[in-house]
Amino acid sequence: MNLPFQRPAEACRTFSSPAVEKVIDDITSRLVDKDLAQLFRNAFPNTLDTTIRWHTNGSTSSGTNAKRDGAQWTGVQTFIVTGDINAEWLRDSTNQLRNYQKLAAKDKSLYSLILGAINTQSEFVIQSPYCNAFQPPALSGIKPEASTQKDTVHPAYDESFVFECKYELDSLAHFLQLGTEFYENTGSTEFLTDRWYKALETVLKTIDAESQPTFNTHGQFIQNQYTFQRETTIGTETLNLAGVGNPLNSETGLIRSAFRPSDDATILGFFIPPNAMMSVQLQKTAEVIKAAGGPASLVADLQERGTKLAKAVRDHGIVQHPKYGDVYAFEVDGYGSRILMDDANIPSLLSLPYLGFVDKSDTVYKNTRQMITDKASNPYYLVGPQFHGIGGPHIGLENAWPMSLLVQAMTSDDDDEIIGNLNLVRNSSLLGLVHESINVTNIKDYTRPWFAWANSVFAQTVLKIAAERPHLIFGTDAKPYIV
Repeated sequence: MNLPFQRPAEACRTFSSPAVEKVIDDITSRLVDKDLAQLFRNAFPNTLDTTIRWHTNGSTSSGTNAKRDGAQWTGVQTFIVTGDINAEWLRDSTNQLRNYQKLAAKDKSLYSLILGAINTQSEFVIQSPYCNAFQPPALSGIKPEASTQKDTVHPAYDESFVFECKYELDSLAHFLQLGTEFYENTGSTEFLTDRWYKALETVLKTIDAESQPTFNTHGQFIQNQYTFQRETTIGTETLNLAGVGNPLNSETGLIRSAFRPSDDATILGFFIPPNAMMSVQLQKTAEVIKAAGGPASLVADLQERGTKLAKAVRDHGIVQHPKYGDVYAFEVDGYGSRILMDDANIPSLLSLPYLGFVDKSDTVYKNTRQMITDKASNPYYLVGPQFHGIGGPHIGLENAWPMSLLVQAMTSDDDDEIIGNLNLVRNSSLLGLVHESINVTNIKDYTRPWFAWANSVFAQTVLKIAAERPHLIFGTDAKPYIV
């Protein structure tokens, strides 16, 4: 294939890390498949090379015309875009940095970069916890990205601060994950500032509000705090019933999510994957605060919240499938309705072990995995002569997402499945970087020539194989490579 080199010239890269460059050299020198090596060489540093729009150690006074409120925007700050839109998604940026978390302890520049990202996300969450994508901070001096959408949203938001305000539960879970993974890899609790604690408080208030049912005990309608309506011809871009969404029952213990990580609207608001993810991150956040000697009452509250939410996911998310038995539903409403499918974006049902919610050997997960990789059971498992995998309604009914194949590889114990999926992604990345989605009948028909989040997941997959199954990519009797 001879995939092309796709890194910018050194002078044009948005960030650099000696530790990242060493991993690139280490991995590519050992990879037997030179196209796979080239794809890793391009993909692993893709976030650093192209998406770090602003990083400051907090000592500069750039953007001094911006309004400052007490402790806002103090310390290290980092603004990260995901690709062709000059805005930061909480979910995407967290996943983009996941590659580098393991290197942060040995590379001060990466440590600072990730710490800055946590600080910046804290400010985003404090001001607009229902929003998913944010404008460059005023202090950066970067011009805000213009949006052409006509949205009516409650609570109202500042368009100079927010790019899009789709409430996605996983965005808040990803904010927590960015901090917990930083602690797990560096041992540092430096990010536990007053602003981070305020952001955590904001998260908890938000998920409490979004745990409320549609009707009270007297059967009366309760207006949800969040509503979203967009002028659009695409049904997945807005919520029905005047921006409220379909009714949700009481006493489930689940948290509603108006939108999926694909930015598509949920059909039934109790969306299982982000509830599973939030249950994990609440408990992990408790561990971090405990390690730092934080408030015991907060630690206990977070642990209890996480445990109860995990139980709610199992109590209401596990349903009976006529072919596969007990499986996890994609969405439920607490009334008995359920949506059986999966979407390519993370969090997904396929990614439940990746999220830390279940072991990949879990029986219900294995049943679910069979269901969602079966075209007859998952309408969004798309198959064609040149490509296959899980897609979703965001792009349409002909495009599968490489990300789903990579998650499938990372949650598998089958060598053939792992290398088969990895090679399929390699074969469809003809430009030398991983696309967002690919037409299953024609791999030259794709969305986004490069997608930083997908490139990050590709690199994660290669590094996981290198550590756990080195023979698949380094050759027979190869020793593991552990970052």
